[in-house]
Amino acid sequence: MSWNLVSLAKVPATPWRNGGGVTRELLAWPSAQDWQVRLSVADVERDGPFSAFPGIERSFAVIEGMGVELRFAGQAKLVAMGVPIRFDGGLATHCTLPAGPTRDINLMAPPGKGQLKPLVPGNRVAAKGRRLLGFYAHHDACALLWQGVELELPPFTLAWRLHEGEAQGQLRGGAGWWWEVEL
Repeated sequence: MSWNLVSLAKVPATPWRNGGGVTRELLAWPSAQDWQVRLSVADVERDGPFSAFPGIERSFAVIEGMGVELRFAGQAKLVAMGVPIRFDGGLATHCTLPAGPTRDINLMAPPGKGQLKPLVPGNRVAAKGRRLLGFYAHHDACALLWQGVELELPPFTLAWRLHEGEAQGQLRGGAGWWWEVEL
């Protein structure tokens, strides 16, 4: 199966109900109406609550800006740029922007099934079993070598695919975000 490509610039921004930002949904799988996995990029413009997604685990990372503070379950968590965290999507979550607006990447999946991690050139990734796989190239053009075939991605582009079996890859150029969800 080949990679599906989605350009951030071609995805319309959906304003948040609370007016605090916009989201660009890069992938909703298997469908936008009944998704089990969702990957999005959000522009957070001011403090406010996140929407609740009961039964979903969020993997969240700041990809532009100076970080955020998330408050949920009676605790505050500082999230620095480039450091992903996971949390229960059903929790009432409040976001504070201590140093101004941010752009964030957000993977939503069934609990314990998804992971999101930053990659730099030379990093290797491997997949085993039935999974949704993807790589998001943010500021840089990237080259991902996957099963002997090089995939070149322009900046602000998501590549994703359904995968079965064993495979491995390596990031050859640029930097970005690898994610996978066990199905």
